[in-house]
Amino acid sequence: MELSISTPAILFSTVSLMMIAFTNRYLAIASLIRELHDKFRVTPDVNYVEQIKHLHRRVHIIRNIQFIIVTSLLLSAISMLFIYLHYQSAAQMLFFVALLLQIAALGLSVWEISLSIHALKIELSDMEEQLGKRSGFFGRFRVDE
Repeated sequence: MELSISTPAILFSTVSLMMIAFTNRYLAIASLIRELHDKFRVTPDVNYVEQIKHLHRRVHIIRNIQFIIVTSLLLSAISMLFIYLHYQSAAQMLFFVALLLQIAALGLSVWEISLSIHALKIELSDMEEQLGKRSGFFGRFRVDE
Protein backbone atom coordinates (compact mmCIF):
# COMPACT_ATOMS: atom_id res chain seq x y z
CA MET A 1 0.00 0.00 0.00
CA GLU A 2 1.33 3.38 -0.95
CA LEU A 3 0.38 6.49 1.01
CA SER A 4 -0.37 9.74 -0.75
CA ILE A 5 0.71 12.96 0.87
CA SER A 6 -2.90 13.77 1.76
CA THR A 7 -3.45 10.56 3.76
CA PRO A 8 -1.59 11.63 6.95
CA ALA A 9 -3.23 15.06 6.62
CA ILE A 10 -6.53 13.40 7.50
CA LEU A 11 -5.43 13.36 11.15
CA PHE A 12 -4.89 17.13 11.22
CA SER A 13 -8.57 18.04 11.56
CA THR A 14 -9.10 15.37 14.21
CA VAL A 15 -6.14 16.63 16.20
CA SER A 16 -7.39 20.22 16.00
CA LEU A 17 -10.85 19.29 17.23
CA MET A 18 -9.50 17.15 20.05
CA MET A 19 -7.08 19.87 21.16
CA ILE A 20 -9.86 22.46 21.28
CA ALA A 21 -12.19 20.12 23.14
CA PHE A 22 -9.64 18.99 25.70
CA THR A 23 -8.23 22.49 26.22
CA ASN A 24 -11.77 23.64 27.03
CA ARG A 25 -12.26 20.68 29.38
CA TYR A 26 -8.93 21.41 31.04
CA LEU A 27 -9.83 25.08 31.60
CA ALA A 28 -13.27 24.19 32.96
CA ILE A 29 -11.84 21.61 35.36
CA ALA A 30 -9.06 23.94 36.51
CA SER A 31 -11.67 26.61 37.24
CA LEU A 32 -13.78 24.10 39.15
CA ILE A 33 -10.76 23.00 41.20
CA ARG A 34 -10.07 26.63 42.15
CA GLU A 35 -13.73 27.13 43.08
CA LEU A 36 -13.82 23.97 45.22
CA HIS A 37 -10.55 24.96 46.88
CA ASP A 38 -12.04 28.33 47.82
CA LYS A 39 -15.13 26.59 49.21
CA PHE A 40 -12.92 24.20 51.18
CA ARG A 41 -11.07 27.13 52.77
CA VAL A 42 -14.38 28.53 54.01
CA THR A 43 -15.99 25.21 54.98
CA PRO A 44 -13.64 22.21 55.14
CA ASP A 45 -15.55 19.19 53.88
CA VAL A 46 -14.35 15.74 52.83
CA ASN A 47 -16.56 15.95 49.70
CA TYR A 48 -14.53 18.91 48.46
CA VAL A 49 -11.32 16.96 48.96
CA GLU A 50 -12.69 13.92 47.10
CA GLN A 51 -13.94 16.07 44.24
CA ILE A 52 -10.60 17.88 43.96
CA LYS A 53 -8.74 14.54 43.92
CA HIS A 54 -10.87 13.25 41.05
CA LEU A 55 -10.63 16.53 39.16
CA HIS A 56 -6.85 16.57 39.62
CA ARG A 57 -6.67 13.06 38.21
CA ARG A 58 -8.78 14.12 35.23
CA VAL A 59 -6.52 17.13 34.58
CA HIS A 60 -3.52 14.79 34.43
CA ILE A 61 -5.33 12.47 32.01
CA ILE A 62 -6.25 15.44 29.82
CA ARG A 63 -2.62 16.60 29.85
CA ASN A 64 -1.58 13.11 28.69
CA ILE A 65 -4.26 13.10 25.99
CA GLN A 66 -3.01 16.43 24.69
CA PHE A 67 0.60 15.23 24.69
CA ILE A 68 -0.39 12.09 22.77
CA ILE A 69 -2.46 14.09 20.28
CA VAL A 70 0.37 16.54 19.59
CA THR A 71 2.81 13.65 19.17
CA SER A 72 0.40 12.07 16.70
CA LEU A 73 0.24 15.32 14.75
CA LEU A 74 4.02 15.58 14.70
CA LEU A 75 4.37 12.01 13.41
CA SER A 76 1.74 12.69 10.74
CA ALA A 77 3.67 15.75 9.57
CA ILE A 78 6.94 13.82 9.49
CA SER A 79 5.15 11.05 7.61
CA MET A 80 4.09 13.60 5.01
CA LEU A 81 7.68 14.78 4.74
CA PHE A 82 8.88 11.22 4.20
CA ILE A 83 6.25 10.69 1.49
CA TYR A 84 7.51 13.84 -0.21
CA LEU A 85 11.09 12.53 0.06
CA HIS A 86 9.98 9.12 -1.33
CA TYR A 87 10.66 7.13 1.85
CA GLN A 88 7.39 5.23 1.61
CA SER A 89 8.08 2.50 4.16
CA ALA A 90 9.18 4.99 6.84
CA ALA A 91 6.16 7.16 6.07
CA GLN A 92 3.84 4.18 6.45
CA MET A 93 5.38 3.22 9.78
CA LEU A 94 5.11 6.76 11.14
CA PHE A 95 1.52 7.07 9.97
CA PHE A 96 0.72 3.74 11.62
CA VAL A 97 2.18 4.95 14.93
CA ALA A 98 0.27 8.24 14.57
CA LEU A 99 -2.96 6.25 14.17
CA LEU A 100 -2.14 4.15 17.22
CA LEU A 101 -1.57 7.32 19.22
CA GLN A 102 -4.95 8.65 18.09
CA ILE A 103 -6.56 5.42 19.30
CA ALA A 104 -4.75 5.72 22.64
CA ALA A 105 -5.93 9.32 23.03
CA LEU A 106 -9.51 8.27 22.34
CA GLY A 107 -9.19 5.46 24.88
CA LEU A 108 -7.93 7.90 27.51
CA SER A 109 -10.81 10.17 26.60
CA VAL A 110 -13.29 7.41 27.45
CA TRP A 111 -11.52 6.88 30.79
CA GLU A 112 -11.65 10.61 31.54
CA ILE A 113 -15.38 10.65 30.80
CA SER A 114 -15.94 7.76 33.20
CA LEU A 115 -14.06 9.69 35.89
CA SER A 116 -16.29 12.66 35.13
CA ILE A 117 -19.34 10.52 35.87
CA HIS A 118 -17.76 9.40 39.14
CA ALA A 119 -17.07 13.02 40.10
CA LEU A 120 -20.71 13.84 39.40
CA LYS A 121 -21.73 11.02 41.71
CA ILE A 122 -19.61 12.53 44.50
CA GLU A 123 -21.11 15.96 43.83
CA LEU A 124 -24.66 14.62 44.09
CA SER A 125 -24.03 12.31 47.04
CA ASP A 126 -25.05 14.91 49.62
CA MET A 127 -28.40 15.40 47.90
CA GLU A 128 -29.01 11.67 47.80
CA GLU A 129 -28.17 11.35 51.49
CA GLN A 130 -30.57 14.17 52.39
CA LEU A 131 -33.38 12.74 50.26
CA GLY A 132 -32.68 9.16 51.24
CA LYS A 133 -32.84 6.11 48.99
CA ARG A 134 -36.59 6.48 48.37
CA SER A 135 -38.01 6.33 44.92
CA GLY A 136 -37.94 9.50 42.91
CA PHE A 137 -35.27 11.13 40.83
CA PHE A 138 -32.31 9.55 42.61
CA GLY A 139 -34.00 6.19 42.91
CA ARG A 140 -34.68 5.89 39.20
CA PHE A 141 -31.72 7.75 37.73
CA ARG A 142 -28.70 6.83 39.79
CA VAL A 143 -25.45 8.36 38.54
CA ASP A 144 -23.42 5.20 39.14
CA GLU A 145 -25.53 2.98 36.88
